[in-house]
Order: sequence, then structure tokens, then C-alpha cells
Amino acid sequence: MVAADLRAPAGGSPADLAVQFEALLGQHAVLAANMMRSRVRGDDDFVQAANASLGQNTTDMTGLVGQLFGAPTAEKFRPLWSQHVVALFGYAGALADHDDQAKTTARTQLTRFEGQLAAFFSGASQGRLPLATARSLVVMHIQHLTGQADAYAAGDYAKSDALSRLGFQHTYDLGLGLAKALLPPADTAVLEQPVWRLRSQLGKLLAEHAVLIEDATRAAVTRTPDFSAAGASLNANTSDIAAAMDTLFGGTAARQFQTLWGSHVEALVSYAAATAGQDEAKQKQARDRLTSFQQRMGKFLSDATSGRATPAAMTSALAEHDRMLLEHADAYAAKDYPKAHTIAYETYDHMFHLARTLADAFGGAVAARLPKGGAQTGFGGLAGVVEHF
Repeated sequence: MVAADLRAPAGGSPADLAVQFEALLGQHAVLAANMMRSRVRGDDDFVQAANASLGQNTTDMTGLVGQLFGAPTAEKFRPLWSQHVVALFGYAGALADHDDQAKTTARTQLTRFEGQLAAFFSGASQGRLPLATARSLVVMHIQHLTGQADAYAAGDYAKSDALSRLGFQHTYDLGLGLAKALLPPADTAVLEQPVWRLRSQLGKLLAEHAVLIEDATRAAVTRTPDFSAAGASLNANTSDIAAAMDTLFGGTAARQFQTLWGSHVEALVSYAAATAGQDEAKQKQARDRLTSFQQRMGKFLSDATSGRATPAAMTSALAEHDRMLLEHADAYAAKDYPKAHTIAYETYDHMFHLARTLADAFGGAVAARLPKGGAQTGFGGLAGVVEHF
């Protein structure tokens, strides 16, 4: 591959580019974990739909690589990326079949693809990303995915979910690391700007929220034994978002936010359970609770940003978010898995639009109050990332 600087495509800034890298890589980790789990469960219809979403993610990543490096490089990237997805598929199948020989074969393939992908990214960086560093990052990505599948197959759903969260967070952050290595040095300064860092990290937290609420609603619809673990992961994400609010606006606002956000999560899960039970009255109750949440959270966000985010704009964005999640639950309950995955893909993308809107509003309101580390960082939240990534 001819080494080349990664450059923003026409109409896209370096910051936009970096968010695309983060989002697509994080989404890959989520979709791969979903595919592997469904293979372990023997849920063939879900596997097929999950594979389609993985294919779409690979196509989107290849398109981005093509815009940045040109068609020849994209043509080299796509088979490398696709082959490692196929090996993960084979690994999960071996787990489902209790086939140790096939599992060993899949691991051998994954090891080979680790080296090839590391060489690809290191070569594209013109030496800014050392081969050994690239390899360690890719190896960790594979370990998270195979580890979560191992735990899921063993019925240790709490461990599986913990590894899945680590996998998403690691792979999402890998996108930023790659962007910093691949962008020409003159373009990386934008990635140090506080508002951009807010946008990046809010995107990660909100995208993970969407992923986890979908996991929890699927488990609620099907009453699977991983529901409790899914709920615990969802609660942990809610705490992380509240911690970010503490960092930005203080403890009182964080507690108010957490109460509101928690009611949002509970209403969505309640809707999924009511959908599974075909209880229209409880579905309506959940919808009413969501409408109330949207209005109250819209006002909260407007107040927190001194009106930079208007109540109408925030309420509308939150209503769109909830609409997508309810439609996902409906489609999953109807076993229309292709539709459910399409909605989930769109919901994930929507989180980054919301994150950008919030970051732009938050940035002006809190720029003078961003923590520098130490005692004033509150619960943690974005402090370490915003100031020290």
C-alpha cells in the first residue's frame, strides 16, 4: 500500500473525519458482539440480520477509506476487514458447536488478520503509528470480542457485558488514535479543542446508551436470562453520563439529570415488556412517560446551557430518539430482525447528531469552567478525556 496522509473528504472537516472513525469502529465492535452472541444462541434469523448490519458497517468504513486514501487502498482494506469479521463468525460458530478444533482454527486466522490489519494502519500513518502499537491495539480489540463470546457461551452474562462495554469503548477510542496518527500533523490541533472533545465523548456515551437500551429491550421482549446483566450495563452507562454532567455543570444538575434520564430508561424498558405481553394499556403508559421526559429534559438542557439549546429543539431531538427506540422494540417483538437492525443502525448515527448539538451548546456555556484535573473533577466523567486525552 502506498503510504498517504489521511485527509478530510470534500465538505468534511478533520473533526468530522475523526468522529466518523470513532463512530464506525465503535459500531463495528457492537455489531460483531451481537452477531457472535446470536450464533452462540443459535438464533439464525437474528444472525442473518446482524451480518447484514456488519456488512453495511464494513461498506461504510471502506467508503471512508476510499475517500481518504483512494480506491486502490480501499480495495485492499475491504478484504482485510471482511476476513477478520468472517473469522469472528467462525469463532462464534465453534463455540456454539463446542468444536475445539474449529475454535483453534478461527483463532489462528484471527492472529493472521491481526498482523495484516496492524500493518495496514501503520503503513497508512507514514510511521506516526508504530507497527507494534498498531498490533497491540488490534489484538486487544480481538480479545474483547472473543472474550465476551466465551463468557456469553458459558452463561456468565455479567462478564460478557463488561467485556462488551470495554470492547466498544476501546474500539471507539481507537478511532481517535488512528485519526491522530493518520491526519497530517497540521490538522490534529482541532482534536485538542474542548468543544470537539466534548462532542467526541458525548457521542461515545450517547451511542453506548442507544446500544445498551436496545440490548435491554431485546432481552425484555424475549425474556432471556441476560436481561439482568443488560440492565446493569445500562445503569452503568446512565451513571457515566450523569458523571459527565457533574463535570460540566456540578453535582446538583447531575443528580437532576440522572433522575430524568433514569425515568427515560425505565419507560423504554417498560414499553418493551408491554410489547412482549401485547399490553396496549401499558404501552400507552410508557409512551406518556416518555413524552413527559422529553419535555422535562428539554427544559433542563435549555436551562443548563443558558438557552443555547432551546427547549423546542431538545424536546424534538429526544422525541426522535425515543421514536426510533420504540420502533426497534416493535420490530424486534414482531421478529422483523432486518427492520430492527436497520432502525438500530439509524439510531446509532442519530446519537452523534445529538452529541454535536449538545456539545456546541455546552461548549459555550462551560468553556471557562472545564476542569484541569485533581479535586475539582467531581465524579470524573469527561474530565480525564477532555483535558488529557
